[in-house]
Amino acid sequence: MTYKSGFVAIVGRPNVGKSTLMNALVGQKIAITTPVAQTTRNRLKGIVNLANAQIILVDTPGIHKPHHLLGQVLVKNAISAIKTVDLVLWLVDGSCPAGAGDRFIANLIKESQQPTIVGINKQDLGKEGLPSYQEIAQANNWTWENFSALDGQGLTDLQTKIIDLLPPGPQYYPPDLVTDQPERFIMAELIREQVLLLTREEVPHSVAVIIEQVIEEPKITKVYGCICVERTSQKGILIGKNGAMLKEIGTQAREQMQKLVMGKIHLELFVKVEPHWRSSRSQLAELGYQVERDT
Repeated sequence: MTYKSGFVAIVGRPNVGKSTLMNALVGQKIAITTPVAQTTRNRLKGIVNLANAQIILVDTPGIHKPHHLLGQVLVKNAISAIKTVDLVLWLVDGSCPAGAGDRFIANLIKESQQPTIVGINKQDLGKEGLPSYQEIAQANNWTWENFSALDGQGLTDLQTKIIDLLPPGPQYYPPDLVTDQPERFIMAELIREQVLLLTREEVPHSVAVIIEQVIEEPKITKVYGCICVERTSQKGILIGKNGAMLKEIGTQAREQMQKLVMGKIHLELFVKVEPHWRSSRSQLAELGYQVERDT
């Protein structure tokens, strides 16, 4: 039996279920998922270890029309991912027909000439878009698969199709590793997830989280995190009346972190105002966002 391995970029519009699919294929939560568009910012790798293959999934930000420097960075990074992997998994929302944004992404993938699977997600919500995506797939000689990342229907067939298209290769990562990101990164993302879930449109994407310190003690892990926002009014929303909102964010994030470290967590959060950080190259760099080089 030939062992196969390779890197698979999951690309698509915002909110089509890229992070949900990655978590489902990896078998545990490594990428945050919220109903808020453009939740994913950093290029996160999820590692699927099988007897006959190692699939390295590259989760990318949703490809959209950017409105600030951060948006430009995210889109540029997503597009560069298409060019540097062994296989592209173009994820679409199969419950509605293909639109202009989908066709734009299809053209980007076509230009890259990469092997491509059209992943038609959300079959649990309907199949109205199925014919339009099948048509695009056939026109480009791409294979396709219909499934639901949320309830798992069709994911075994998708995984088989991915392995079929991967080249023979080595085991790039140890078999017990599920992501290439350090624990601190995942902790910061779990806090940001709760900010998005609990504040929704009030504090949309002007939030970044930094883990300042992690102290591991025999019976508990102490985590100190900073939530950065752009305006004083957003700081007020995040703290809430008598600190209630910040406390709730901390409580929910701590529960998720305890699953990550499989132990008790003591979490302390504070909020800092960093005006216009999304439009500042130096502040974006400080907060861990990197622009991929053109290839």
